[in-house]
Amino acid sequence: MNKHLRAFIHFLSEEKGLSRNTLESYERDITQFITFMDDNRQIHEVQAIKKTDIAQYIYHVKQLGRAPSTLSRSIVSIRSFFHYLVRQQSITQDPSMDMEAPKLEKKAPYVLSVAEIERLLNAPSTASQQGTRDKAMLEVLYATGIRVSELISLDVDHIHLDLGFIRCIGGNGKERIIPLGRIAATCLAEYMKDARVKLLKDRVEETALFVNQLSTRLTRQGFWKIIKKYAREAEIEHEITPHTLRHSFAAHLIENGADLRSVQEMLGHADISTTQIYTLAMKRSMKDVYERAHPRARMT
Repeated sequence: MNKHLRAFIHFLSEEKGLSRNTLESYERDITQFITFMDDNRQIHEVQAIKKTDIAQYIYHVKQLGRAPSTLSRSIVSIRSFFHYLVRQQSITQDPSMDMEAPKLEKKAPYVLSVAEIERLLNAPSTASQQGTRDKAMLEVLYATGIRVSELISLDVDHIHLDLGFIRCIGGNGKERIIPLGRIAATCLAEYMKDARVKLLKDRVEETALFVNQLSTRLTRQGFWKIIKKYAREAEIEHEITPHTLRHSFAAHLIENGADLRSVQEMLGHADISTTQIYTLAMKRSMKDVYERAHPRARMT
């Protein structure tokens, strides 16, 4: 069955253009499924797998106490795998056809308030090269809503300060053109003019926009440490992640009247239902404002 798995992953990569993280999730889910079929059901060929075998695997995953989101993702992966096998004529019938993933409750992502955003973005000191770089990174993240992986993948030629936009290449290889606000553009120009040059030392051939102390491209782990540091300095009590600025970017846009389609395009979401989750954050914010401000909101 492993040969079918390898072909499936190759198909998802070459034909569908999925990101590396998504490919790894599919491969991990199907590998666990195949291992269960081999070890627990003594089934070694995809043609021999029946609906009851898949049901046994799902029961097994539930017994392990896995989260509903993990179970749902596993079912989606299995269904995609068998759909591919039918398409390739490796099997004649799809045993996963009637399987339904459990419906998950959509939870609003944590969003920083405008005041918290201001404190966070003002935390880096531009007196140092690292501080100038850090402020530029935080400003760009909040101004564009790009992912951290996309931020650290930016090259100098992706930046068009004169026209006020950046070119972002997503994990699936698709390019997005995203507006860059005035403050972010100013901070980025200051970083590129002086701090980046000094951080590079003599490595003038480096194409990465954001570089570290070693004059090489900043890593995801490096940025994680940076945002944790400034979150502490900004006295933000809630635990935040690099993705929090992306969530805040989207929610604040929608709260101030941006239409979902525009936000979807800037975020690079394939499905608008993914973007709609930020309307939940807006509703939560409105509820908090109401309870704080309305004199009869709390009957105590």
